[in-house]
Amino acid sequence: MPLAARPYALTIIGGGFAGTALALHLTRLPGPLSLEVALVEPRPLAGPGLAYSPPRPELLLNVRPAGLSLYADEPAHFAQWLARQPEAASGTPDFAPRATYGRYLAQELAAALAAPAANGVRLRHFATEAIAAPLLPDGRRAVQLADGRTLASHATVLALGNFPPPPPAGPDYRYLRHPGYHADPWATGSLARIGAEEPVVLIGAGLTAVDMLLALRAQGHHAPVEVVARRGHWPAAHGPAGGPTYPNFYPELKAEPTVAGTLRRVRQHIARAAAQGIGWRAVIDALRPDLGHIWAGWPLAEQVRFLRHLAGRWSQVRHRIAPSGAAMLAEQTASGHLRTIPGRAVAILPDHELLRVEVARAGQPIQWLAAPHVICCAGPLLDYSRIATPLVQQLRADGCLTPDVLHLGIRTDASGALLGANGHPSAGSLFTLGASRRPAYFESTAVPELRQQAAALADVLAKRYCSQLP
Repeated sequence: MPLAARPYALTIIGGGFAGTALALHLTRLPGPLSLEVALVEPRPLAGPGLAYSPPRPELLLNVRPAGLSLYADEPAHFAQWLARQPEAASGTPDFAPRATYGRYLAQELAAALAAPAANGVRLRHFATEAIAAPLLPDGRRAVQLADGRTLASHATVLALGNFPPPPPAGPDYRYLRHPGYHADPWATGSLARIGAEEPVVLIGAGLTAVDMLLALRAQGHHAPVEVVARRGHWPAAHGPAGGPTYPNFYPELKAEPTVAGTLRRVRQHIARAAAQGIGWRAVIDALRPDLGHIWAGWPLAEQVRFLRHLAGRWSQVRHRIAPSGAAMLAEQTASGHLRTIPGRAVAILPDHELLRVEVARAGQPIQWLAAPHVICCAGPLLDYSRIATPLVQQLRADGCLTPDVLHLGIRTDASGALLGANGHPSAGSLFTLGASRRPAYFESTAVPELRQQAAALADVLAKRYCSQLP
């Protein structure tokens, strides 16, 4: 029986933002489409994923509502939804709670799961884990689920999101078994083990560390917190809403082959903007639509140079926090509750109920910190040669999932199709979107980039389906 004689079966593995956005964009395509879409997400509630699941009102989004619509063609979609929610009873918040955004995603997805879409696409949520996806003789993939079921899929999409950070120090890894070491800061009940009067050391000073400080404060923690960060910098804060904008100047950067040249031109525009009374944030934001093109335009050696010298600084200015978060950091630093230590954690050693952290910094004496709790707030594990989930291991072993040379994610073609070691698309229509596509875009974690990927991949998959029609 030809494939088109039965519904085209698509499996999306991962029901966080990326997987949810793809599923919803499929339901908005022109029809009719005889598509059966399986969304494999272990959480009972698909949609929020890890990023927007924590039920903590103190954890805020780091983007204003106007930038968070699921749909690029309806930019006010989330803001209009938010205006109808209890959180907006006294006015729409400038930065909404992350859990509120999770509810928005869950509600949008629930409506699509409840009945077939107008274009004929049917969604179904499988609340389990995908553990393998071997190739079948007929060209489909057998997506094997942890509950024993198998989904025969004409196309399979990996929307796996981020993985917990790797161990920040070694080679002595005994600390990983210590009850005071928190390897995954988002693990259920992790912070509940920390007493109000127990000192804490955080490894990393990015967005996750800000969230941990907010969550600890909300649960009454008042003991000292020491933070180890390579350069000792926290994310910059957003400026006031509605400020002046700056014109896009990507055409000047399009042919710039070096990181140094790109940086020089950006600094020139920051100075030019300052002379006009426009802040640096507007200059950075002006390049937002073209950041992926800038990254892709650099040769590999320049990408390596950027990762080694500028990626940390870039993350600080690009991925900003709400002004209230910056005020909290300033307040806790001024009170002595929070101390930020520039350097790198090179060892974490168990010492009875304590953990001792060795901090190294070039040209400075070694420093030791001690606390009953250490929370790893380093960035997520991006290197797919090290990711040990059964599905990734199986696809990697079969040669159809290839980690990139910079250890940022998965090698893909321009459409998001996985490439094998030979550089050609893997058999069985395997695709990915989200954080795994950092090799292509570098910026591949925020809503605007992910919804664009979702819309583009939905079009690709629909064309793949149409190509099967007789």
